[in-house]
Amino acid sequence: MRLDSVCVFCGASPGNKPVYRQAALDLGRSLAQQQISLVWGGGKVGLMGAVADGVLAHGGTALGVIPTFMMEKELAHPGATAMLEVDSMHARKALMAERADGFIALPGGLGTFDELFEIMTWAQLHIHAKPIGLLNVNGYFDALLAMVQHAVQEGFVKASNLALFTVADEPLALLAQMRQAVHPAGDWHDKLAPDQA
Repeated sequence: MRLDSVCVFCGASPGNKPVYRQAALDLGRSLAQQQISLVWGGGKVGLMGAVADGVLAHGGTALGVIPTFMMEKELAHPGATAMLEVDSMHARKALMAERADGFIALPGGLGTFDELFEIMTWAQLHIHAKPIGLLNVNGYFDALLAMVQHAVQEGFVKASNLALFTVADEPLALLAQMRQAVHPAGDWHDKLAPDQA
């Protein structure tokens, strides 16, 4: 799987443990060293800022996509290689998805969960076949993964859809897994019942 660019979803907060910011910096460094361009929400704060800092500090490329209202609040990263301004959060997510060859979620809050589950739903519906990775820093996504597994057990998610994403706790391992990812074959309505979209 070719990965020339990766969209990173992550928190606008740094979290309350230094390990989260360090993981964002490490991911940024890994992307730059592997000549993978970062596509991200354009922010300078929290893990969003840290992942871009990591990319830029190691000579990489960082393309930000930011809504006008965030630009007006001066939240845009000043060092971005390029910054695309859009009129809504919906437009932001669509453009980030269009510009990326794959997706990685770092720890984050409701916005990160929204972005992650939307892109996973698009994969489930075969709107895209791009790899999706979770950088499971400090076990952050363990509870989320348990919830998805519970949804499988309760009949709301097909077990085959667990193959839509990969999980690792270290950036290089995650990128290697994503390059080997194979999107589940078949038409989307073979994968889920009408109430499982």
